[in-house]
Amino acid sequence: MAESSAKLKKKQVDPLKRTVFSLALPIFFQSLLGLSLGYIDTIMLSNYNDIAVGAIGNANSILGFLNLAFNIISSATGVIVSQYLGAKQFEKMNKIYTVAISFNLALSVVISLIVFLFSEPLLIIMQVPAEMIPDANMYMKIVGGTIFTQAVFNAFSSIFMSHGKTGFGMFVSLGMNIVNIVGNYCFLYGPLSFLDLGTEGVAISTCLSRIFALVAAIIYFYKVIQGRLGIKYLRPFPINILKELLKLGIPTAGENISYNFSQLVLQALINTMGMVAINARIYANMMCTFTYMFAYSAAIATQIIVGHSVGANDYDFAYKRVMKTLRIGMIVSISIAVINWLVSGYTFKAFSDDMAVVELASNMMFISIFLEIGRTTNIVIINSMKAAGDVKFPTILAIFSMWGISVLLAYVLGIVMNMGLAGVWIGMACDEIFRGIIVFIRWQRGTWKGKRIVSSAA
Repeated sequence: MAESSAKLKKKQVDPLKRTVFSLALPIFFQSLLGLSLGYIDTIMLSNYNDIAVGAIGNANSILGFLNLAFNIISSATGVIVSQYLGAKQFEKMNKIYTVAISFNLALSVVISLIVFLFSEPLLIIMQVPAEMIPDANMYMKIVGGTIFTQAVFNAFSSIFMSHGKTGFGMFVSLGMNIVNIVGNYCFLYGPLSFLDLGTEGVAISTCLSRIFALVAAIIYFYKVIQGRLGIKYLRPFPINILKELLKLGIPTAGENISYNFSQLVLQALINTMGMVAINARIYANMMCTFTYMFAYSAAIATQIIVGHSVGANDYDFAYKRVMKTLRIGMIVSISIAVINWLVSGYTFKAFSDDMAVVELASNMMFISIFLEIGRTTNIVIINSMKAAGDVKFPTILAIFSMWGISVLLAYVLGIVMNMGLAGVWIGMACDEIFRGIIVFIRWQRGTWKGKRIVSSAA
């Protein structure tokens, strides 16, 4: 054990000596490529079948929510590994790796089985239109039935990020896109189009791309990180490590779980508004995601640095780093949001020929300018709070705000006052701005300090 710890220490490159930009740039391209993986399906299917676009959008909403169960351990792994590395304590690493990977694998196999068996009832509960259910059901059975590959990859990805190895995800995401595009083309328009698989073919391509990513992650883990997995690290079972992961992971993932569950409810409300609103929401979400991608990448890079600096007990450095990232992220996000709104009348025509969809989605881009002010603040500060070990407050705040403001206002404005999709977007913007103000004040006051994990575990 001492020998492996010495090797790890020698191999470790301190993220505190790297700039946010050097860490964030690969994350940005990884995020861009990761989004492209799903959006390529949407774009390629939009020229094949409009109903399939809505079907996959609804299926991915459900799968995205279920995927959060794996982030309970993955997110906690990232925080704990970062703090241990920052504190220069390497002896527990292989045990942490093995517990995290094993737990995610076991949990994801169970969820994969549930999705495969009960995909159609889940779609019915979501009020997915009847004409979309066959395609959505097939997509969920194939992609959801193999979701364990994504779960294990998520755990590996958190480990790599904590070591400052952000470039791996970028190259793997590029490979996944290539596999996915080639597969989609073969099934939809190429040599395998005679099979007429459509949505089923797209699902198969997605699964193949995830298998590629998992194989690459395993190789990288052993060759570059020089980590080890094995039964011997579970004998006797390190229950304390699992408790640490769950204690940190459950509230850490709680904010994301609350957000995605509220998004499922909002999707159910939108599904009652008709096909125009459903597809406008899908296309508007695509453009909104590109808006905050820079802030997200910088926030994850900052989270890595904050985790290491808190592990080293340097809170002043963490505070200043977050404030600098927030200033830059806000300028970039708002600028992109304004540009998105100005050109939206043209960009959405690339996705749909229905002018009603184009006009409605364009209107959402204007509201999104205000939404991004709050969202950028939340992305940067909340991720850093979690890295510092301050995990309970963001979850409690999220549950209150997302349901008491976002969902409530979406229902009142969108359904009761008949404002439709605009009412839903206004509710989301109010939620993000409210939470952004609260977490900004908390970061300024320094309430997050003194909550690091490694001090009590070491």
